[in-house]
Amino acid sequence: MQTASAHEVGKYLVTPMTKLTETGQYAVSVSIRRGMHDRVFRFIPLFDSAVRATGYALAQGRRLVLDNQLA
Repeated sequence: MQTASAHEVGKYLVTPMTKLTETGQYAVSVSIRRGMHDRVFRFIPLFDSAVRATGYALAQGRRLVLDNQLA
């Protein structure tokens, strides 16, 4: 699993993560941390590049925070 640099979104730290699958595609997840607690979300789409996967995870993580979907 590769972890990209974290991004601050309000009070949260959003960290996208990618993993190369056996098929050569990238699976993606995102960690959303506040203080000592974090939640990890995995997403269904697979991507042909780690860059695209990372961008997707970051966008989804930001959306979850900004839309207040963590309660």
